Amino acid sequence: MMNKFLILGGAALAFATTPALAGPPSHAKAGKANHAQMHKGHKMKGHAMKACPPGLAKKHNGCMPPGQAKKMYEQGYRFDRTFSGYTAYDRIPRDLRRHYDLDPRDRYIYDNNYIYRVDPTTRIVREVLNAIL
Repeated sequence: MMNKFLILGGAALAFATTPALAGPPSHAKAGKANHAQMHKGHKMKGHAMKACPPGLAKKHNGCMPPGQAKKMYEQGYRFDRTFSGYTAYDRIPRDLRRHYDLDPRDRYIYDNNYIYRVDPTTRIVREVLNAIL
């Protein structure tokens, strides 16, 4: 009786390990080319060359996540004299101008869903506003 259990156990073990040793079926790779060969010669443009995710690539800020971009211009940050990336007052959406009571005499940078209020004489960031309503 013990021999029957040993033989049945050995047979069950042999059948259980058979799928692990099997290769893929013949139709598994049929008609599929190597992905790298398919795209060989295609030139990638812009931020995609740096392997930047699509959501960050369209922000055109050097593939920087929004949280890091916000930290870049914190309150008290001073722009140098040559900085020319200010956003014209009328280019900021009207509902944001009304909501935050923006003064047309101040300078603003509208980027990555933030509005940076910059003092026009000292070029220091006075306020960072979240531009999502």
